[in-house]
Amino acid sequence: MAKMTVDRNFFSTHAEVMEDIAKTGFWPTTYVSGASPELPIHHHDYDIIGYCVAGGGYVLDGDNKRVEITAGDRLNIPKGAPHAEGEVTGSMTYIVTVREPVGLMTALTPIDPKGPMPDLSQLNIQV
Repeated sequence: MAKMTVDRNFFSTHAEVMEDIAKTGFWPTTYVSGASPELPIHHHDYDIIGYCVAGGGYVLDGDNKRVEITAGDRLNIPKGAPHAEGEVTGSMTYIVTVREPVGLMTALTPIDPKGPMPDLSQLNIQV
């Protein structure tokens, strides 16, 4: 089964992120998350790579283990890898990349959540 991984201190500049994106061939979008609740474990139908460029927080892996994320970290979420985005208490900015040219919200749609999904309609999420 595919597993989510975090590459710590993977980059220190925007140029390094853009070089890595060019190597992967993925499609990038900037994603800014304000305060948001922890999501239940789920997966996505797309390969996703996220670069945390500001802020910090955590994700849960498929075993519900908390994995901290800070600016400079790269998050690799293969298609089908169980994981969950953790609670955001401030703000986090990511460059999110997807292998296929699909809308970001389509790519980030949680599939088969292992618990109730919180109401995210009132959140200040910018793409």
